[in-house]
Amino acid sequence: MPELHISPSDSAGTPGKEQRAAGFGILLQISMLVLAFMVGHVFRRKKFYYLPEASVSLLIGLVVGGFANLSDSETSTRTWYNFHEEFFFLFLLPPIIFQSGFSLAPKPFFSNFGAIVTFAILGTFIASVVTGILVYLGGLIYLMYRLPFLECLMFGALISATDPVTVLSIFQELGTDVNLYALVFGESVLNDAMAISLYRTMSIVNSHASSDQNFLLLILRFLETFIGSMTSGVGVGFTSALLFKYSNLNDDNYQNLVCCLFVLFPYFSYMLAEGFGLSGIVSILFTGIAMKHYTYPNLSENSQRFATAFFHLLSSLAETFVFIYMGFDIAMEQHSWSHVGFIFFSILFIGVARAVHVFSCAYLVNLVRPRERQIPMKHQKALWYSGLRGAMAFALALQSVHDLPEGHGKTMLTATTAIVVVTVLLIGGTTGTMLEALEVIGDDDPNGAVHESFEDNNGYTAPPYDDGSSGNKLKMRLKEFKNTASFTTIDKNYLKPFFTTQSGVEEDSDDVPSSSRRSGFFRSRGGLLDEQID
Repeated sequence: MPELHISPSDSAGTPGKEQRAAGFGILLQISMLVLAFMVGHVFRRKKFYYLPEASVSLLIGLVVGGFANLSDSETSTRTWYNFHEEFFFLFLLPPIIFQSGFSLAPKPFFSNFGAIVTFAILGTFIASVVTGILVYLGGLIYLMYRLPFLECLMFGALISATDPVTVLSIFQELGTDVNLYALVFGESVLNDAMAISLYRTMSIVNSHASSDQNFLLLILRFLETFIGSMTSGVGVGFTSALLFKYSNLNDDNYQNLVCCLFVLFPYFSYMLAEGFGLSGIVSILFTGIAMKHYTYPNLSENSQRFATAFFHLLSSLAETFVFIYMGFDIAMEQHSWSHVGFIFFSILFIGVARAVHVFSCAYLVNLVRPRERQIPMKHQKALWYSGLRGAMAFALALQSVHDLPEGHGKTMLTATTAIVVVTVLLIGGTTGTMLEALEVIGDDDPNGAVHESFEDNNGYTAPPYDDGSSGNKLKMRLKEFKNTASFTTIDKNYLKPFFTTQSGVEEDSDDVPSSSRRSGFFRSRGGLLDEQID
């Protein structure tokens, strides 16, 4: 990674001029944030869904960046307002990903857990590989710019990072089916972490491994990164739970200390994983899940209220700023527009790969789900349509400029830029029309599917056995094992009593105070399901 420049130490001019330039850059950023929030609020109040908040933020960044390009202040503005992938990964992304896990509503997530894991893990892998193969074949037959096979797989990995912020905000506004919402929400929670792990794994293989070791090293490196990161994240979450349980800090007199520690633990998890060469994104995601489930009940009521409001606020600011930041840099970045065929066919290929991803995974899930729990075709079409690309794909594309030869990286960045703009504006603007056409809005019973017990619906359901008495015995043993060894049972009987002071805490409402919930900028990884199931 290149060095992150926090200040323009290499720019010409006196310290006074540099300070004024810094002040202008910060003022510009704050002004765009205020404008994005206000315009998004007005459009939402007017129920104008053709330009959602993410699209507004992106367009504001594009317009201001375009004016900066035309003005004489381009150089100084670029110095203070350039998209650094290190700044994105180290400062903007962690609070967003932590909020994903922390605000996760457990019942709709775990009632569809098998399907979510299938779409997010297996599906992202399928989409990455299919995209990479199609791009490689397109180069072989001279449809588009030709890249080496591993670089095509890297492009497939980075462009498979979906960001359905716009789609889910409209899902919530229009009141779509809760199971569809949970599937899109759950996939987005795990998708970014999976895409980053795949990209970094393929990048390492591309840089260091010989060709006959690529595939094996790819699998081993991915397993090491993902499982190691998940383990470190859960470990930090458990550690924080034990600390708050036995340190007797749940008194309001220690609220400042408690809140400081609670905010520091997620960043500790992120930096710990990065320091060991793992994925900080995966780690902080599972830290958020573990801390909400085990650490949060050990806090006082005031500390709980503060922690919830703080991370909602931080995540909302980071999310809005990311789209502005990205739009501004798209307008100012030096792009390679000479390979128009690569851009055009990449857009087609990711649509094909998304279709293979969604419909194949839905087929596998429906094979093992009971008839009444199968994913209908209209939900599958909505899932396919919700695969827009956003800041994660753009940040990884910027990283590819440094990881690959200049021409290859620039081509990937330009294609990713076009894909991000097209999907955010086009898909974001037509989501409401799509939901109406598929007839998946206006859920009559938004709580029905959510409040099913975890023991009865853990996502995958064992298919019926009709092959005689031995099959019936096997079915009974599987059911008995499931009821006694399910995560919910283990959690209730062992984990909750060990890690929390309130072993009987229920999370039906996710303990989110209504006053702190977002009424503004909704996010696919935010606390949206909380409002749906209350």
